[in-house]
Amino acid sequence: MKLQGRRVLLGISGGIAAYKTPELLRALIKEGAEVRVVMTAAAKRFVTPYTLEVLSRHPVHMDMFAAVAEFPVLHVGLAQWAELVVLAPATAHLLARLACGLADDLLTTLMLGCTAPVLAAPSMEEHMLDHPFTQEHLRRLEGLGYQWAEPATGELASGAFGRGRMAEPEEIAGQVVRHFSAAGDLQGVKVLVTAGPTVEDLDPVRFITNRSSGKMGYALAAQARKRGAEVWLVSGPTALEPPAGVAFKAVRSTLEMQEVLEALFPQMHAAILAAAVADYRPAQVAPQKIKRGTGKMVIELVENPDISARLGHSKQPHQVLIGFAMETEDGVARAKDKLKRKNCDLVVLNNLREEGAGFGVDTNIVTLVDNQGGQEQWPKMSKHQVADRLLDWLGQRLKARR
Repeated sequence: MKLQGRRVLLGISGGIAAYKTPELLRALIKEGAEVRVVMTAAAKRFVTPYTLEVLSRHPVHMDMFAAVAEFPVLHVGLAQWAELVVLAPATAHLLARLACGLADDLLTTLMLGCTAPVLAAPSMEEHMLDHPFTQEHLRRLEGLGYQWAEPATGELASGAFGRGRMAEPEEIAGQVVRHFSAAGDLQGVKVLVTAGPTVEDLDPVRFITNRSSGKMGYALAAQARKRGAEVWLVSGPTALEPPAGVAFKAVRSTLEMQEVLEALFPQMHAAILAAAVADYRPAQVAPQKIKRGTGKMVIELVENPDISARLGHSKQPHQVLIGFAMETEDGVARAKDKLKRKNCDLVVLNNLREEGAGFGVDTNIVTLVDNQGGQEQWPKMSKHQVADRLLDWLGQRLKARR
């Protein structure tokens, strides 16, 4: 049993998907987990506490002021007991209260005092999920370290078809298993991660760059840190906050990034190059703002150094190098060429033409091409899920090297 002895707190809020929580509870217990259940008042309208008590073999907690022999102060005791909190379903209302730090019932109060990791399974109508308030709450909670069981697309409670269905119980249980199996597996491993775009100045006002948001690289850095790695994140300009616990270096141009990476790489066990580095830069940077002329303007560009190739050809036998490839055509062939030319161990291919992949979105669709002839396509998932699966691959490769 993969969860033998693990302590999971299951928080259930008032959405229609709550009717699936007995199935989730049974899946967790089948894997050996000890599960305690906390329900909101609205959750009782969709699933009965008695059902969950029978399945969990423990009282279901709803009243913050209830006298419980096991925990003298209930919300404190539950918060300290949990090794992982699973919020399923996580309704828009619950996410909003958590994002704003409210403590108006047992579940939200214990969450303020809980230091355990959180896996939340959002569940709501598509328009609620896409609302700017909900998206802001998701971003804020993600910044606090929340992990997501991504909502699925399908028939919703209203009868509409769209995104917002809670992930299936077996999928959520699988993520719980992966969370505990990965905990600490990168302890002592030094990982270098790059993220974001690089920016090449034309003059004091204008520059050339690309659409990279940095989300993939920041997700990799955050998840590697949670798994025990020592992480160095080198990032071009983004709107993201560096994950807690990582060593962070902000850069602007490709030449700046090259200097930092070549200084750090010899100390690393692995480098994951998720940054979208500019291939070219202006040959001349004007000292003053370029003024409008009478005709067209021609900008001469020169090629930037190929950072990944330079690192690849300096790589030592104990080191692992993972590159990224963003393509719009002939993706696999180009990824294989990059793998060989840059001496990478793995190239992670994105196709910008696929919906839900590429720049600026919270999901990704990738194909892995490795230097042992392997090729594997993954379905669309959140960038944090992609990060965790890539780190699974990295952990296995490092173990084989040792």
